Amino acid sequence: MISTLIALTVRIVTNPLTNVFQKKLTNNGVSSLYVNLLTYCLLSILCIIPALNIHWSGYGASLWGWAAVSGCFGAAGNGCLIKALQSGELSILGPVNSYKSIVAMITGFFFLKEIPDFCGILGVVLIIWGSYFVFETQKEGFSFDLLKRKDIQFRILATIFTAIEAVFIKKVILLSSTAAAFVLWCWFGFLFALILTVILKPESMTSYSLKTVQYLIYTALCAGLMQLSTNYVFDRMNVGYALALFQLSLILSVVFGFVFFKEKNIIKKLAGTFVMLAGSVLIITG
Repeated sequence: MISTLIALTVRIVTNPLTNVFQKKLTNNGVSSLYVNLLTYCLLSILCIIPALNIHWSGYGASLWGWAAVSGCFGAAGNGCLIKALQSGELSILGPVNSYKSIVAMITGFFFLKEIPDFCGILGVVLIIWGSYFVFETQKEGFSFDLLKRKDIQFRILATIFTAIEAVFIKKVILLSSTAAAFVLWCWFGFLFALILTVILKPESMTSYSLKTVQYLIYTALCAGLMQLSTNYVFDRMNVGYALALFQLSLILSVVFGFVFFKEKNIIKKLAGTFVMLAGSVLIITG
């Protein structure tokens, strides 16, 4: 129980911290596709030695299929998220992530036969309701006009892709281990991130400054810790409920948006996040 709480804490902190470094990179002119690709690349290199200690022959052939699907959705989701952060506010895009619980519960029901109870459903509804207060800080308000913004569109796509990815990641964990699942997440994520980069052909930078290289390293380290802790939690908890608990990072998203990027209307945004936290408490007690 203690180890799960520690993993949850690490996941909650590293998620918005990763977003901070991703946004700093795009603000420095690095393409979102390259941020995505280089993050997976650095993590894949770090995984080479640990991968040698994993007995891959002991796992079934189906593992690779699930890992490939997971990597595809993961690379697409992370790419869309970074693209959203390029022009959007961290304190706005964070709350959009609250919808991930709904997508994950629906996907988990069909693929993993996970059935949420009444408290779980009510908690997710409360999380979504809390996002209303956050979106009211925008000129579009809580309306369909908000969906016309590119940053919101990319964030919604990222939410859908990563929610589906989460279900497949748990399937990979069930078929192997948390360590093997992490290695496969890095390698297949790199493969599909590379494919996306080749297809979309973003404008490349001739050179990166020392600060940019540092941000890339920080991004990779935070993303790696985030995924490792995510896998650990998924191994011990229902996917839909775990993703709902991850919404606790919304508070840090709002705070980091103010601290690092001087974003406005923080009080009202924080009020909305506390409503979402009430939903998380319901899910925990359920």
